[in-house]
Amino acid sequence: MQDERNNDINETAITGVTGPITDWLDGHTILVGLLANPIRHSVSPTMHNNAFAKLGLNGLYLCFEVEGDRLEGAVKAIRMLGMRGANVSMPNKKAIIPYLDKLDKTAEMCGAVNTVVNDHGVLTGYTTDGIGWVNSLKEDGQEVAGKVITLAGAGGAAIPIAVSSALAGAAEIRIFNIHDRNWEPAKEKVALINQETDCRCSLNAMENKEAFKKSIAESDIYCDATGVGMPPLDDLSLVEDPSWLHEDMVVSDTVYQPRETKLMKIAKKAGVKHIYNGLGMVVGQGAASFKLWTGKEMPVDYISKIVDEA
Repeated sequence: MQDERNNDINETAITGVTGPITDWLDGHTILVGLLANPIRHSVSPTMHNNAFAKLGLNGLYLCFEVEGDRLEGAVKAIRMLGMRGANVSMPNKKAIIPYLDKLDKTAEMCGAVNTVVNDHGVLTGYTTDGIGWVNSLKEDGQEVAGKVITLAGAGGAAIPIAVSSALAGAAEIRIFNIHDRNWEPAKEKVALINQETDCRCSLNAMENKEAFKKSIAESDIYCDATGVGMPPLDDLSLVEDPSWLHEDMVVSDTVYQPRETKLMKIAKKAGVKHIYNGLGMVVGQGAASFKLWTGKEMPVDYISKIVDEA
C-alpha cells in the first residue's frame, strides 16, 4: 500500500528558493510534472513552483519530454513513484487516455486530458483549459452563464472552451471554423454538447463571412481560439473592422504573445470595455490544475505578474 503522504503536498516549512536547497527540497517533497514534447518553452514550471513557494507547500514541478511509446511507461511512473500527478500537453492529450483509470465529465466530453491526479494509485484525467478560460473571465467579473458566445476555431483550445462554457451555463455557443481536419470531430462535439447540456451549440462555416459578422454582433462574448494573431500571423485578425464589435461585449483572444493582438487593437478602436489576451487562460488552467493537486487556490494575481514578466 502506498504511503498516503505520497498523495499530499504538505505544508512543511519552505523559506524560498533563494535559500539553501535543503530548505525547500527534502525527503517529503511531492513531485508533479509535465508530459509533453516539445517542452522547454513551457511557463508551467515557473507558474507552479512559484505557487508552491508562495504558499509554503512542499512540492516540485518538473518537465519531462515524453511522447509515443514512452508515454505508457511515464504514466506507470506516476503511480510507482507516488507522484501527485502531471500536466499533459501535445502530443499526449488524447494518447494518454487509455492509460488512465477514469475521466471527469469535461475530459470525457472533450476527448482530451491536460491534467492527471493520482489518488493513492488511481489516476483520473481532467481538462482544465476551458475552465481556465471561464475562470479568467470570472476573475474580472465576467460570467458565461446565460450568455451568447461566438467562438472562432474548433481545435485544441476551442473545444475545451466550448465544453466548459456549456457546462457553466452558457445559453448558446456558435462555433465558426474553416472546413479543415477539425470540422468532422467538431460536429461530434457539438452534438455531444447539445445532448449533455442545456446549451444550444452549432458549428458554422467560417467561409460565410456575413454569418460570422452577424453572429459576433449578436453575441455577448467573442473568443478567437485560433492561432490567428500570433507570429507569423500577428498582423492578422479574423475580425476585419471595429464595426463588427459592440462596446458592451467581451472580446477574448487566446493568444498571449504578442500581449496585444490585432484583434485586441480592433476591439479598442470599437470601444469594447472588456478585452483580454490569452495570459489569463494560461494562468487559469494552471490554477485549476494546482487546486486539483493541492486543494488550495493558486495566488493568481501574484503568479500572473511573474508569468507576464517571464
